Amino acid sequence: MSNSRKYRILGIDPGTRVTGYGVIESTLSSHVPLDYGCIRPPPTKPLNERYLILFNAIESLIDKYKPDAVAVETQFVSKNPQSALKLGMARGVTLLAATKNNVEVFEYAPKVAKLAAVGRGTASKGDVQRMIQVLLQLKEPPTPEDAADALSIALCHIHRMNHV
Repeated sequence: MSNSRKYRILGIDPGTRVTGYGVIESTLSSHVPLDYGCIRPPPTKPLNERYLILFNAIESLIDKYKPDAVAVETQFVSKNPQSALKLGMARGVTLLAATKNNVEVFEYAPKVAKLAAVGRGTASKGDVQRMIQVLLQLKEPPTPEDAADALSIALCHIHRMNHV
């Protein structure tokens, strides 16, 4: 891969209550965060409406930043089957928004993203926030944690691109 070309990666940490996102522009040797934050559908809305809000917000991010790829955290297996199902639906909405907009999707397990960002697959959320701050030269750790996780997923994909 050429180090002069700029790549834009949209990282997504999907969730029904909070979905973190992070957009990084990278030459594969240097990385610039363009945007990060969270999508928070109102918890009082029915699930189907929250999924639509999530879909529209992700589609809006794709339209605004025109990423070369969307990197998504894979589903974390929960002890609660209902929670796992809802999380899987949020992930599916993300995949659908990217696919509808012809953006290639890559999926990474939480441990893989933590390993890429921190060097330990068992790193705490706080460790991820602090390391993302250092790696992206941010003035403060990205908040909330979901946004830091999304940035770590985007960085994970950039690291993978570097080794292809």
